[in-house]
Amino acid sequence: MQTQRTGCLVVGGGPAGMMAGLLLARQGVEVVVVEKHADFLRDFRGDTVHPSTLRVIDELGWIDEFLALPHSKVDTITVETPAGRTDFADFSRLRGPHPYIAFMPQWDVLDFLAGKGATYPGFSLVRQAEAVELVRGGGRVLGARIKTPDGELEVRADLVIAADGRHSAMRRSAGLRPAAEQAPMDVLWFRLSRLPGEDLTFLHTGAGFVLITIDRGEYWQVAYVIPQGEYESVRTTGIERLHEDVIAVKDTLGDRMRAEITSWEDVKLLSVRVDRLRHWYRPGLLCIGDAAHAMSPAGGVGINLAVQDAVAAARMLGPALRAGRVPDTTDLRKVQRRRELPVKAVQFAQTRMLSDLYPKDRDTTVERPAAARIVRRFPFLSKWTAQFIGVGVRPEHVSR
Repeated sequence: MQTQRTGCLVVGGGPAGMMAGLLLARQGVEVVVVEKHADFLRDFRGDTVHPSTLRVIDELGWIDEFLALPHSKVDTITVETPAGRTDFADFSRLRGPHPYIAFMPQWDVLDFLAGKGATYPGFSLVRQAEAVELVRGGGRVLGARIKTPDGELEVRADLVIAADGRHSAMRRSAGLRPAAEQAPMDVLWFRLSRLPGEDLTFLHTGAGFVLITIDRGEYWQVAYVIPQGEYESVRTTGIERLHEDVIAVKDTLGDRMRAEITSWEDVKLLSVRVDRLRHWYRPGLLCIGDAAHAMSPAGGVGINLAVQDAVAAARMLGPALRAGRVPDTTDLRKVQRRRELPVKAVQFAQTRMLSDLYPKDRDTTVERPAAARIVRRFPFLSKWTAQFIGVGVRPEHVSR
């Protein structure tokens, strides 16, 4: 087994891991980021870039280059139910240079961050490298064992940052378990071609499902949201049920549904879980992003929170790592305390305040989700829902 030494080992090349790695390298810390896949090209990953993330990229001086990548902008989230339409979140009313959500393929975002990281001499990205187990000694985490096509590699580090997602092998290896779990829904993702100039409402509610349409330029990325555990029941009724529900919402999609979604092989299932670790750390280990707190897709805030975790962790731990001091549990606890309030606030909103946005059984008719009904009655609240979704409770800034 080969052995390598670095200042910080980041496990996972998603938004949290890539941002943490490049920000630490920017401060002069030697960083190795390991990513188990050969590239970032995977469908139906979260592709929302919120105003707070855009501001981070702006603070780094990269915003013009970033926005030159293919993307679309949304300044209003509209909810449509049988009772009518509601502009639920109006981002155009936010202060700041980027009052909108940018929809950009996540692989483009990650390639961009990887390219920026590579400009720093201490940054190293190792692809096709799967971290499978933590290395321990002296009562602390010392690194991780990595599987690569060339054999096993042991990377030793002053700090391991686990950013390997909701099924994190690192948090499992550390014996960390979620303190709170909910499973509010399942999401079926698929693509439909988009006609030139075609415009669809972002979110629709139907009998027993919710339909979300995201403009990807040449195609629509569509989420068909159903009650948790209903996938097998929906599948048993045949692909025709999916066709019928989508057509009931937007009949102009009928021909494309029948021609392009011909079997369940054209649909990808995401089982949603909302959970949060009681402790995000062990001596020598810090979990961030989905590894610390899995989020619902509601509002697309998971990526935003993951990036904010990374910014806070790099700002708070970077000086110690740069000086060659191993961050202790007090340092790691401070990161969790800094980021825990925003996470709790979002999860409360997702599971409680927006609970009636989640689909019920097909016999239950929801005339209008309560949150949307309130915003429709008091339109000025659309600014504050946009603030909560797009900026968050405690936005982070990069260190100078």
